[in-house]
Amino acid sequence: MLENEKNEPAVAADKILKDAVKETLEIVLEVVEPNEIGEHLGYRADGERLLTHFFAANKAGYQGWHWAVTVSRVPRARRVTVSEIDLLPGKGALLAPEWVPWEERLRPSDVSPSDVLPYRQEDSRLTLIRDSKYGSDEPPLSRVRTLSQEGIDTARIRWHRRSRGKVNKTDSKSTCASCGFLVALRSELGDSFGVCSNEWSGHDGRLIPLTYACGAHSETDVQETGSQWNVVPPRVNELDLEIISDL
Repeated sequence: MLENEKNEPAVAADKILKDAVKETLEIVLEVVEPNEIGEHLGYRADGERLLTHFFAANKAGYQGWHWAVTVSRVPRARRVTVSEIDLLPGKGALLAPEWVPWEERLRPSDVSPSDVLPYRQEDSRLTLIRDSKYGSDEPPLSRVRTLSQEGIDTARIRWHRRSRGKVNKTDSKSTCASCGFLVALRSELGDSFGVCSNEWSGHDGRLIPLTYACGAHSETDVQETGSQWNVVPPRVNELDLEIISDL
């Protein structure tokens, strides 16, 4: 008897069915490849003249599984018939991950610009704009819903995580918060982020934290340094001419 079957209610095993291991295996081999079935592991009495034999599964990719072959016979008959053949997982078996609905397993990276997402009426990231602090939109905006507090908080966390690599790479103490090229956001996220509009910056058109600083700040400057060589004004010597050819 298999370890995971020991808690089953005790039922008297039919002797004819219990001893019919060889006959059962011969029948199973008519539908199962010989190299996919291993040694006999035990049996389980399921009822009167009803019993299940267990065989090791050698099938590729089914580590820890076993074949369960249910056999039976009619009263006063010794002929054994196979009622059912199953491939079942045992203790520690390799199993497929639990099934997750499509809308729950879909990740943002799976969506392309041409994909259309299904409408979600109950989305905790959104709230009706009439219920928000804005009350309504002003042209050109005409939104029905806007970010809820949860949507704002999760966006802030997500954007901060993405901007961790944007560390100050300059000695400039002027951050994006004081840069004239910063496009401010009209939302609660505007106190932490903005969009760069300086074409000379490597972050042009990108979301940036207000605490970032770079050398393309609108108010930065560099100290002029003189040349290491004396600059001689150019001169044209009109007294020493070389005649190449006569015209």
